[in-house]
Amino acid sequence: MKKSITPNQIRQNNINLIYQYIYQSGTTSQQDISYALHLSRPTVANGLNELEETGLIQKSGQLDSDYVGRKATAYSIVPDYKLSIGVEIIANQVKIVSVDLYEKYTKREVYEISYRNDEEYFKTVCKYITDFVDKIEYSFSPLTKSEKYDHILGVGIALQGLISPDGSTATYGKILDCTGLKIDNFSKHLPFPCTFIHDSTAAAVSEMCVSPEINDAFYLLLSYHLGAAMIFNKSILSGKHGHNATIEHIVFKPGERDCYCGKKGCAETLCSINALLEGFEDSLDLFFKNARKSGSREALRWQQYLEDLAIIINNIHLIYDTDFILGGYLAAYLNQDDVDVLYNHIATMTPFEAYRDYIYISKMPKHGITIGAALIYIKDFLDNKIKDEF
Repeated sequence: MKKSITPNQIRQNNINLIYQYIYQSGTTSQQDISYALHLSRPTVANGLNELEETGLIQKSGQLDSDYVGRKATAYSIVPDYKLSIGVEIIANQVKIVSVDLYEKYTKREVYEISYRNDEEYFKTVCKYITDFVDKIEYSFSPLTKSEKYDHILGVGIALQGLISPDGSTATYGKILDCTGLKIDNFSKHLPFPCTFIHDSTAAAVSEMCVSPEINDAFYLLLSYHLGAAMIFNKSILSGKHGHNATIEHIVFKPGERDCYCGKKGCAETLCSINALLEGFEDSLDLFFKNARKSGSREALRWQQYLEDLAIIINNIHLIYDTDFILGGYLAAYLNQDDVDVLYNHIATMTPFEAYRDYIYISKMPKHGITIGAALIYIKDFLDNKIKDEF
């Protein structure tokens, strides 16, 4: 026997529909909501009152009305009513951002600290996070520390390593030597929900945020270490054992440079930024200043890098015929000429028609990992948790 829907469930569903419509519209009126959602004006009025009393929405001036001499009250969401915190942990830094309900970052700080797998390190990082939250300024009335904490959805922590499906454990972390690390090492020192996320996954999530038209794609994280993520039907594929898209450990040049995984000639040793800069300046700015000069040793090294990258893209493209997004720290230095060079190399390798319509430069070349780590909780709130507020 089916359970009947209660009046309270109907009320919650209507309020959620109203909130989602305002969220998508940016600014709208009671009349527009009623018309678009086919809800009565009293139902919409009651929903708006509850949302406003809760703090989820606000009045935002007035809009032109169809009625002569009258203007309709405009409503919009309060973007920072809830915030999520994104953290990126790398060998010598911790990066922290806050992200609002419109998936925009509102504050960012970087802390210089060397990773250590010990309690003192975990406590220090958690202190950075709570201090960061304490300094957040909201658009609404002043808040006490505990009230600020109530507006934090959670903390997503991005690591250079594979993560268990439930986000609780680093299952493979050779770069930081953090294999087996548990989220409990952090969550026990924080008053917020916490989860781990693979840095490549986080970067791909932020890319999908700025490019909602993406349905399927292969995201390449061209950072100091190489990474990747497979996007299928607007979701990240993790694979049966959690190591989908780990192209960094495919051997392309057997017997050459050592990879941190223990093998030789992996893609990591060819197309990471560490591999690009090996034997050159430590600064990408300086490297590319010289790499754009014809005949320089940096220019020759860059052309070799693009050739190696083209081999990797072509091989993956033969398996997964989809769009490729070039992201990570390197994306900020790429231009269309570089993409054309990749296409030219691929044209000499592929047995099929040499299409030139599937390689794109990331729209999120900066802060993608930290923002993507935070978006886990924003998406969950918008999809599932709004009803818990009323």
